[in-house]
Amino acid sequence: MEHPYGPGINHIEFWVKDLEQSLAFYSKLFPMIGWYELTRTSYSCGRHEIYFKEMPVAFCDSLGVRHICFHATSRDVVNQVGEWLQTIGADVIRGPQEMPQYDASYYTVDFRDPNGFVLEVAHTPDIKL
Repeated sequence: MEHPYGPGINHIEFWVKDLEQSLAFYSKLFPMIGWYELTRTSYSCGRHEIYFKEMPVAFCDSLGVRHICFHATSRDVVNQVGEWLQTIGADVIRGPQEMPQYDASYYTVDFRDPNGFVLEVAHTPDIKL
């Protein structure tokens, strides 16, 4: 029997300092970019799952990925995320803005979640993955 998914990432686990604060943040961000709730603590885009676990700060002694970039289906989605980040006073690193040094179609906003994780939402219609 063939598996319905090809090679790729099955899931990403986020260790967070405050589960409720993280869930409040992601429950607003994810629907804007096309992700949906699987359970109270996990979300999916139909191909990948991200879930959250609260961990004591003293226990979090490992380094993780530098950032995660989520696909945006349009520049409007990037702008919507940027506007939402401004309304909640989030730590916006850059954008929404074009990034022609990556590709002429690259449009992005980079920011930190409540745990300090660096996230990006980018519309990149001309980049082949």
